[in-house]
Amino acid sequence: MRAPSAIRLGDHVANALKNDVPVVALESTIFTHGLPRPRNIEVAIEGEEIIRAAGAVPATIGVHRGVPVVGLTHEEISELAEDDDADKASIRELPLGAVTKKNAGTTIAATAFLAKAVGIDVFATGGLGGVHHGAEKTFDESADLVALSKTSIVLISSGAKAILDIGATLERFETLSVPVVGYRTNRYPGFYVTDSGFEVNARADSPEDIATMLTAQRDLGIRSGILIANPVPEDEQLDPAELDGVVERAWAAAEKDGIKGQASTPYLLDFIRRATQDRSLEVNVALYKNNVRLASEVAKALIDREN
Repeated sequence: MRAPSAIRLGDHVANALKNDVPVVALESTIFTHGLPRPRNIEVAIEGEEIIRAAGAVPATIGVHRGVPVVGLTHEEISELAEDDDADKASIRELPLGAVTKKNAGTTIAATAFLAKAVGIDVFATGGLGGVHHGAEKTFDESADLVALSKTSIVLISSGAKAILDIGATLERFETLSVPVVGYRTNRYPGFYVTDSGFEVNARADSPEDIATMLTAQRDLGIRSGILIANPVPEDEQLDPAELDGVVERAWAAAEKDGIKGQASTPYLLDFIRRATQDRSLEVNVALYKNNVRLASEVAKALIDREN
């Protein structure tokens, strides 16, 4: 597939796609807005190294000086990660870079959109956006949900972020006809914990199962993606009871400080990080790496099916 002219394709990604080498897409808001320095750059590079060690090619996606890039270089990753003025770009913000010329981390929605535009089938992230509490009044719902309903890609995450309304998020995925598939589990993970308290109605037990699902979905002409719910290993999760209390305090603090909209997620996650003395950060990193490993295996399984 030829990349649209508005997207710059990194040479390493272009060569991999041309030669049927498995490619895994990675988002950039995790290091522009999600993790503190210098851990943000370290995790970004570690994620890429995990993919390479598995025999695949990483495609870290972001907006560099106004231009959407699929396959940022290490120098560009560092620039975005150290830019205090970097924006957060969902799909609607992508055209704005042509005017602002600013750096931006791409959200799940924008990353999935850009990955699919150049022919990448697998995307690994940490936590997913979803429906916020009180959305029946505010309509505060992540664009990630709608994007996944329109983008044929395998998205591997460890559940919706802990600050969200998980039940409502799963209901919206059902309405949008997005399959939510547990990886070796029948329970929907809760980001920092293995079990959110909700079930999933489908599971996959191998990377090959996931590859088969995507192939069948496309053969049927279904345009949505597939959400793979890959729980953080149980021995690396936060204590669920502790997390419940911290999340409740985080919401109270956000309301007191008047935090709303796109500012809510980084504010709340930072509150949780500080309240758990960085233990939530370590869980976030652990689940992200776990998802990257699985994504590499799925990308390889897809290439094997095609060949």
